[in-house]
Amino acid sequence: MASTDPERREEEENVAVDDEDTGAQVAPIVKLEEVAVTTGEEEEDAILDLKAKLYRFDKEGNQWKERGVGTVKFLKHKESGKVRLVMRQSKTLKICANHLILPTMSVQEHAGNDKTCVWHATDFSNEELKDELLCIRFASVENCKTFMEMFQEIAESQGKKEENKDAATAAGLLEKLSVGDAKTEDKAEKTGEEVPLTVKEEKETDSEAKAAAEKNEESPSSA
Repeated sequence: MASTDPERREEEENVAVDDEDTGAQVAPIVKLEEVAVTTGEEEEDAILDLKAKLYRFDKEGNQWKERGVGTVKFLKHKESGKVRLVMRQSKTLKICANHLILPTMSVQEHAGNDKTCVWHATDFSNEELKDELLCIRFASVENCKTFMEMFQEIAESQGKKEENKDAATAAGLLEKLSVGDAKTEDKAEKTGEEVPLTVKEEKETDSEAKAAAEKNEESPSSA
């Protein structure tokens, strides 16, 4: 009989604990609100995403120094089409490389290591433009080749884009000048004003050339 007392007492205690409900609600001491986090990459599309280790060359110490291990990306802006290289450290997400890919840039394999390549860039990772010699090492030869090929392809495409932009700008200026001259000439004819010298000279030159060509056609060839 005595042996059942502890069991009964334990059951009663358990029931008391289960039945106990204060109904109290404990409010958090500090209320945290959701905050939208921006990375600055919202208007860009990633066209390459690889894990790697980045180094920078320290000119003063004449040696390579590690900048971080993480993910390197090529990000293309949705509107401008410009592409930049961005690399963040894996744990802290701190930026260790941030620069545009320009037509003048080139990347090459680091001597004696086919998993590593180097290039010069004006980097902005520390929020200050600085010329850097950067070196990146990948886990495989394939990743390194992919990175180099994409780098060169982007640089070349940016160069062609600049050429097309310059050509379009020049064509626009020529068209604007032609339209302006035509309007000036029409206005002069309607109002009786004198045609500006540049437009007048061009017309006279064209007329003289045309007259000379007609004269040569009419005159017989000399024997």
